[in-house]
Amino acid sequence: MEAVIPQRMFTISVPKIDTKRFKGIVKAMGWVVSPVPQQKEFDIMKTSGFKEAMDDVKHGRVTHYASAEDMFRDLKIEI
Repeated sequence: MEAVIPQRMFTISVPKIDTKRFKGIVKAMGWVVSPVPQQKEFDIMKTSGFKEAMDDVKHGRVTHYASAEDMFRDLKIEI
């Protein structure tokens, strides 16, 4: 009966140039590697919320205040 060796999971980033060397080390040590797919780069300018916000600015639906106190005063909020 084989002894159970406790396992730990790590996430590491390996430069592309070192991938081959890393795979050799993994194989020699008997480790298991599960590559994680790369996430797409996030571009806020393509989100619908950003587009709606820019439309609000364009059509004058945004109010600017010099300070938070001015905003609260205009909205009749006691601070």
